[in-house]
Amino acid sequence: MRQIILDTETTGLEVAQGHRVIEIGALEMVDRRLTGERFHTYLDPERDIEQGALEVHGLSQEFLQDKPRFADIAGELLEFVGDSELVVHNAPFDLGFLDHELERLGHAADALSARGPVLDTLALARDLHPGQRNSLDALCKRYEVDSSARSLHGALLDAELLAEVYLAMTGGQEDLGLSLAQDSDAAAGADNLVAGERPALRVLRASAEELAAHRARLEAIREASGHCLWLEQEEGGPD
Repeated sequence: MRQIILDTETTGLEVAQGHRVIEIGALEMVDRRLTGERFHTYLDPERDIEQGALEVHGLSQEFLQDKPRFADIAGELLEFVGDSELVVHNAPFDLGFLDHELERLGHAADALSARGPVLDTLALARDLHPGQRNSLDALCKRYEVDSSARSLHGALLDAELLAEVYLAMTGGQEDLGLSLAQDSDAAAGADNLVAGERPALRVLRASAEELAAHRARLEAIREASGHCLWLEQEEGGPD
């Protein structure tokens, strides 16, 4: 199964107030493994950035002024996402902004929220941990995901952290670190056992000295307790 772990940064909190997307980070995951394929871009929002948002992500207008506009990367983003399941923390926020950007371009029919399944990890976390803090930072601490590099929010970094948190929340890596070669060797070994091709067992026999020491130990047990089952069996019955 192919999934896209996605995060964004924006100029502010409200689409209705004309705020725009300024960073997109997305990672490809196939069968619960990150493939290394990613989509990442900064964007010129063509508007000012709220001070509160700037304090969260640190992306200034000066830094963004020479970056592409959303219209320049929309096709590449849609191609990367395809119809794969999207894994997003607080999906209505991020997808609301991205769908609005597409709508501005006249591509409302391509809304990311409607292209394929969406898994909102915030909703999942609330189900798993009701009444607790379920921000990405809180989940990193809860699942022991190292977020020490996250002094500021960043779409790509947050997507990487979310990928680890998502795997931890949903059961971790399924192969427990076994390689395909190891799996193949194990399967071959099992087939040989089933077919009767068992390796010869090495039989180790006790030496005369070991047998004598064992006999002396049994005699000591009989002397101390009045009887010894092992000796009685060897000698043909109880005394």
